[in-house]
Amino acid sequence: MRITRHYLTIGQRRVHYRMCGLGPPLLLIHQSPRSSAEYDGVMQQWGERFTCIAPDSPGFGQSDPLPIARPTTEDFADAILEFADAAGFSGIAAYGFHSGGIFLMNALKRHPERFVALAVGGYPCFYPHELDDVGEAYLRPFHPQPYGEHLLWAWNRMLEQSWYFPWYKPEQARRMSAPHADPVVLHPQVMDLLASGDAYRHGYRAALSAGFDVPPAGADVPPAFLSSYSADPMTAHIARFPPLPRGWETAEQPDPAAHAAANADWLARYPAPGFTPAHDADAGFLSVQAGGFDGLIHWRGKGDTLSLHGPGRSLDLIGGNGLTIDLPGHGLSDPWPGEPPADWAAWQAVIDAVCEKLDAASVTHEPLLDGDPDLLFPDLTPDRYGNHLVNAWALLRAGHGFAPRYAVSRETMTPLDDGAMDPERLAREHLALIRSSAARALHIARLSTR
Repeated sequence: MRITRHYLTIGQRRVHYRMCGLGPPLLLIHQSPRSSAEYDGVMQQWGERFTCIAPDSPGFGQSDPLPIARPTTEDFADAILEFADAAGFSGIAAYGFHSGGIFLMNALKRHPERFVALAVGGYPCFYPHELDDVGEAYLRPFHPQPYGEHLLWAWNRMLEQSWYFPWYKPEQARRMSAPHADPVVLHPQVMDLLASGDAYRHGYRAALSAGFDVPPAGADVPPAFLSSYSADPMTAHIARFPPLPRGWETAEQPDPAAHAAANADWLARYPAPGFTPAHDADAGFLSVQAGGFDGLIHWRGKGDTLSLHGPGRSLDLIGGNGLTIDLPGHGLSDPWPGEPPADWAAWQAVIDAVCEKLDAASVTHEPLLDGDPDLLFPDLTPDRYGNHLVNAWALLRAGHGFAPRYAVSRETMTPLDDGAMDPERLAREHLALIRSSAARALHIARLSTR
């Protein structure tokens, strides 16, 4: 089942969301520091029963942060309700995991009339002495560093959160029951952290400093389902809950798959009113079938000239307000199915299809880098130790002073632009390169047109 992606502007803030499925609408709120991409698998399963709508929380994924220096639980909860209003919900059935569930619980407690039903995975009930473990020490500042030091921290911080709770206390008493070191699982989590930057702390801080917002037993509130699975450290918290309101249930499942199935079954008992979600008209994602490509193309801007980024880059590196896209296998666009084509005809077919949909009359291209495509764009497949992240950073840093960027010598030195080594600039270029699964193929394809 296909997931579509959209933007929705609320005031001055743009929100990105994913949508999938048929049936009554269901709002999904992700945990920190993830994005709505966390729910890709769930949406494809639950899409048989619901129209799943999953926004990126403020400051996460592709959503703008809140214009608040230190947002609270209430601020994030209010942002959920603002999105629901703008999207078109008239009654909210929702699921949230960890901090996503914390924000939803706060919203329901203060505005129960807005909800039809709520399911939460891993809702916490901390003892006072445990709160020290999830305070500011849990929220290390995160800023790009000149030599990529932040990448090593990001990889290992996300890796070891499956080993210890909290992640920064590697002690025997803190061991988790289901540790892993799977780069396929870890890489998208780290990419979400890199995309959020230091804003990741706002969502965490707001959630971890929240009070216990479960309404008292006598409260007049819609039904809720509070559950978890065995390996989740929040599972033990269920036994700490005080008496719950009428119609509220708790459960423990053996694993994430059983947890997902139980929550879907429970939510199906409380369908929300249907509606057609709203989205922006001046940016978003086009469905394109051309040249063997069948997927979503990310686009932005206005004009009759389509500006295309170079291999391993993305539209946000071009700048300006003109019409731009992320080419397949780059930026936020979908990858090519199978091996990316090194034949320019396939790429041209996609570009032509985009031009037709967006009424573009002409196309411009960023210049190609000089050098061997195999060395310009080495294999950056995620590995166990996160070396792919550091290698990409080092390659980009060298590229600002040498051409080709893999050859460092007196003869290959190039002028160093002002700001070229700015860590924030390198971080944007790094995200684009790491996201690029078709950079080498695009470079070869463009070389063939010379």
